Amino acid sequence: MARIAGVDLPNKQIQIALTYIYGIGRASARKICEKTGIPYETKVSELTSDQVQKLRQVIENEYTVEGRLRTQVALNIKRLMDIGCYRGLRHRKGLPVRGQRTRTNARTRKGKRKTVANKKK
Repeated sequence: MARIAGVDLPNKQIQIALTYIYGIGRASARKICEKTGIPYETKVSELTSDQVQKLRQVIENEYTVEGRLRTQVALNIKRLMDIGCYRGLRHRKGLPVRGQRTRTNARTRKGKRKTVANKKK
């Protein structure tokens, strides 16, 4: 099991295993494989220590991943909230930020339904 950017990669194809690192998706994983010259289908257990070192080098120098990326995202959200823009207000209220409807759906952002009872006449 290879350890890159503080993440233990599972024994899968390298192009899939790299996506377990926060900040690397399928496209980035393929580009990393091309730069290091590692075939996409290579299993993580088949990697040599040289190849693992190359992967570490490329990821460290060219990508913002894991802790640094999480910090950057959190600071960006905090900045939006501090300047009081519309997106910042939506973050503060815990509502969808990117224009999705809230009358129905939006359960991920709003949480479990809170039923409001009707008043009797």
